Amino acid sequence: MPGRPLGLSLKLGWYLLQQKIKGREHFPLTMILEPLEECNLTCTGCGRIREYEPIIERKLTVEQCMAAVDECNPPVVSIAGGEPLMHPKIGEIVARIVKQKRYVYLCTNALLYRKALRVIKPSPYLAFVVHLDGLRETHDVAVERKGVYDVAIKAIKALQKAGHRVCTNTTLFSGNQPEEYHRLFAMLNDMGVEGMMVSPGFQYKEVAQHDIFLQREEARSFFRRVFEGCRESVRFYHNPLYLDFLIGEREYECTQWSTPTY
Repeated sequence: MPGRPLGLSLKLGWYLLQQKIKGREHFPLTMILEPLEECNLTCTGCGRIREYEPIIERKLTVEQCMAAVDECNPPVVSIAGGEPLMHPKIGEIVARIVKQKRYVYLCTNALLYRKALRVIKPSPYLAFVVHLDGLRETHDVAVERKGVYDVAIKAIKALQKAGHRVCTNTTLFSGNQPEEYHRLFAMLNDMGVEGMMVSPGFQYKEVAQHDIFLQREEARSFFRRVFEGCRESVRFYHNPLYLDFLIGEREYECTQWSTPTY
């Protein structure tokens, strides 16, 4: 049965215990590593490629990536971007982090999944996180290119067949219907996806179309409607407390030290 690996839960539990014993109040849980900001899509709701346009061609070296990971020393590394699979050394970066027995989540739009199959070996410490913002029409509109949804579905199946762990990430925007997400999550459940991550779209000033972003109360109401139809049946990858936060039942202070970005 797919779901969060027991090894991950044990590693996080042991890590938290170690920090408590050492008396550390602030410590990282997940490091976001961005080896590059370049992407092969121009998603409507993404401000990264616009915000970083002056340095869009810069890339971290393998050694820079490893130095950052070693300095941060987190149990979990989320590799994002940009599109990480565009990095010419992504296979080596992933292999070296996995060798340290850190859990790696590689975020991807899946357009380069064939490259991933060539240069990245399956590991219990590695999961691909395929981005899907909805069913076919919704997703293709969000990424501003037809056919990307179909590639993502093919990628999920191909990666699973090759022995890789696969999760998904869905960003919710204004104007879509909860029932579409019910169908999407049910389909991904049936496909054997390990778990599904969800979040509201974060507003960037660089994005011209501001009406696509959910405002706070609108987001809470929308997530309540989404979860009413599927919270118990869908393998959401998040802590239940985070899901409570999304629907406005909990408030949290920002803990920026827990998710450093490099």
